Amino acid sequence: MNWTAVCQLDEIPQGAARTVRAGDTVIALFRLSDDRVKAVENRCPHKQGPLAEGMVSGDDILCPLHNLRIHLDTGQAVPPEEGCVQTYPVKIENDQVFLSL
Repeated sequence: MNWTAVCQLDEIPQGAARTVRAGDTVIALFRLSDDRVKAVENRCPHKQGPLAEGMVSGDDILCPLHNLRIHLDTGQAVPPEEGCVQTYPVKIENDQVFLSL
């Protein structure tokens, strides 16, 4: 895997998100309450809403446009909804956040 440094851990508010760009793709980074970081493509599969602006709920993100729930590990919409977004592997070393793109 090729790892790319994208930010420092403290640049992502706990329980919230920030975005980074990889070419033409915008990726949302979510820092969960236990400091795990999850990364998904920053677009809801239903109405293309900006997921980084949604509310984190456990290991899910709620789309800010219509509350579609996306699981941050799989990128899959939580049933009964359908759809998915691309997920990206994340690692943290010395408080630096890396993505495998």
